[in-house]
Amino acid sequence: MKKVIFISSMGGHLTEMMQLKDIFKEFDYKIVTEKHKSTIGLKSKYKSKIDYLFTGNRKHMLKYIFIFPINIIKSLVIFFKFKPDVIVTTGAHTCVPMCYIAKIFRKKIIYIESFANIETKTLTGRLIYPIADVFVVQWKSMLKLYPKAKYEGWIF
Repeated sequence: MKKVIFISSMGGHLTEMMQLKDIFKEFDYKIVTEKHKSTIGLKSKYKSKIDYLFTGNRKHMLKYIFIFPINIIKSLVIFFKFKPDVIVTTGAHTCVPMCYIAKIFRKKIIYIESFANIETKTLTGRLIYPIADVFVVQWKSMLKLYPKAKYEGWIF
């Protein structure tokens, strides 16, 4: 059974990723997201199948400068403890270290670009596109921006 980490930031990115929950059971999986009052309830449902990174974003850059390196270390620990075959992510910043760690260790990366973007690239999309094994867009118009992407429609 393939080992898969499903990773995303909280909020809309997590909402998109959780649309895939029906396929979780097909894998030995781990969910990784940010620890926040909006995500802490997932622990009661997913128990040991979920791990948390620290919450941080570019809007609070000073705080984020300290959180991001810690999340890189936490991502390394999660990666080495779980030993995934594949990383599946809907973004955003939380997934970037995990994806680069996976690439270094020659694991597969599946990135699903945000449903919210119809005509512009996300920062995370720009960072992950060069290393993704499969890059999925949810709008046909995004194929102009990401020519090697696969259009698979909406995950909602």
